[in-house]
Amino acid sequence: MKDSPLRRKVYDILTEISWADISRQYFGKSSSWMYHKLDGIDGNGGEGGFTEEEMKQLKGALCDLADRIRRVADSL
Repeated sequence: MKDSPLRRKVYDILTEISWADISRQYFGKSSSWMYHKLDGIDGNGGEGGFTEEEMKQLKGALCDLADRIRRVADSL
């Protein structure tokens, strides 16, 4: 597992959420695609983190998930 700058940014929630589910639900991609992106590599082992557009999409996915969690917590 590579220690990429993005992986360090998401470290606090890294094991708390399903990156595979985020990959499928918000990107329509496989779990390996997501883990490669988090590690900053492409499918062939070279450099290949998130594009600027994908990073915006990831931010939106995390914000959506946070909102959904908040709504559930508020309903308890």
